[in-house]
Amino acid sequence: MPTMRLDKWLWFVRVFKTRTLATEYCRKGRVTRNGIELKPSHDINVGDTIKVRKPPVTYTFRVKDLPKNRLGAKLVESYMENLTPPEELQKLDPSFMAFNIHRERGTGRPTKKERREIDELFDSSYGGFDWDSFEPDTDDEPNE
Repeated sequence: MPTMRLDKWLWFVRVFKTRTLATEYCRKGRVTRNGIELKPSHDINVGDTIKVRKPPVTYTFRVKDLPKNRLGAKLVESYMENLTPPEELQKLDPSFMAFNIHRERGTGRPTKKERREIDELFDSSYGGFDWDSFEPDTDDEPNE
């Protein structure tokens, strides 16, 4: 049965923008299978279910096939299935995020810890996955 390194698969199917980012998330323990943290060199097989924690959302994917190289956005859905619950995706809604970031007037500058948390929230939400590629194009007319 063919296998592939976890960090390569995450990069090939465009979960992460770079392979270095995929490796970093694995090393931080943010990529799991059956609740077990996986190393970047871990071999995955077809049918595995992988969870990727990119705050504030935990994405869930099923491996449908193993690609030979990095894919175009339109081909991604033939190699993985997105099983992320709608409740998790709702956390990406701008109104939800704005609600969580509100600071009271007069509290002063954020502390170093608060700044890091804010930076992590924004970096993780913008640095990764393009969800628009999963919605089929239903327009029969070309966009101009």
